[in-house]
Amino acid sequence: MNIDINCDLGEGTDLHSCDRDAQIMPFISRCNIACGGHAGTLAIMARSIENALQNNLKIGAHPSYPDRDNFGRKSLDIPQTKLLDSLCEQIDRLENIAHQLGAKLDHIKLHGALYNDAESNREMAKSITTLFNKRYPSLKVLGLANGAMQLTAPHKAFIREGFIDRQYLSDHQLAPRSLSNAVISEIERCLEQATCLAKGLEFKDYHGGKLLFSVDTLCLHGDNPQAPAIARQLYQHLNTNGVSIVR
Repeated sequence: MNIDINCDLGEGTDLHSCDRDAQIMPFISRCNIACGGHAGTLAIMARSIENALQNNLKIGAHPSYPDRDNFGRKSLDIPQTKLLDSLCEQIDRLENIAHQLGAKLDHIKLHGALYNDAESNREMAKSITTLFNKRYPSLKVLGLANGAMQLTAPHKAFIREGFIDRQYLSDHQLAPRSLSNAVISEIERCLEQATCLAKGLEFKDYHGGKLLFSVDTLCLHGDNPQAPAIARQLYQHLNTNGVSIVR
């Protein structure tokens, strides 16, 4: 049994953060690199791509609302055309750097508030997936399993994502962070949920009910200070339970 692991990287403030990111890379399959919307500089993007190439990772763009002040974690009420133009600007920036370094992008994954907004707003999801299909036909889209992005992109290669450290509601949507204990902090519980998602086994939702659905990739949050240690534990735990990491 195989599973993919993705991680959001290149979100630090200087090149030293890339060294920490590099410690995560041996234990994941693909990285989503910030491309200037919420974080990332040209130098950090280049170093992140170089490190990803050394670790044979699939490389993806990680665009967001154009809002560095709030790290892309605040919903913005901006015109659709301005948002779509910003997404293209961010993705093109990373794609140009990748081309200069002899790399190719594999996928796109939205960041933060934009990820959540698109997954809960089918009209927004449709406008974004339509843009991606037209402007970046060779790139896959990575998003929430059973979310609006998946539903509006059936003709595009879609990578279904599951979260090891977030609780789910009964409708397969993520429990909002505003709910107590929506974020799972206990590492053992994260590893247990990761195994269930990878193997398509039942696990408990936020209210104690049972959920069962399949995913293609597991999300590991790179901004957690313990991310390198968690990545190693996740890799080892999955292998111990008969799940190989797709590289």
